[in-house]
Amino acid sequence: MTWVSLIFAGLFEVVGVMGISQVNQRPSLRSWAVLLGGFSLSFILLSVAMNGIPMGTAYAVWTGIGTVGSALVGMLFYGEPKDALRLVFIGLVIVSVAGLKLLA
Repeated sequence: MTWVSLIFAGLFEVVGVMGISQVNQRPSLRSWAVLLGGFSLSFILLSVAMNGIPMGTAYAVWTGIGTVGSALVGMLFYGEPKDALRLVFIGLVIVSVAGLKLLA
């Protein structure tokens, strides 16, 4: 259950980042709710996950999910470049996070 919490914590971090983008584009109550709600749920779920996963591993996996998710959302929805080299480095982050999961 702790790994499920950690995965959802990473996904809600991506929601929070999307909220940052929305606030920058057009500040509204909704965009602020997405930002604050996403990050709040992310931190709560990260805290829950750290009850059963070592802090260093949990934090690295959480930031990895957030990094990859934010980069992919940026490419898919915000017109960020989709360079092959960028995709290679995203793949390296995924491999690193998977490696940490296997060692934990």
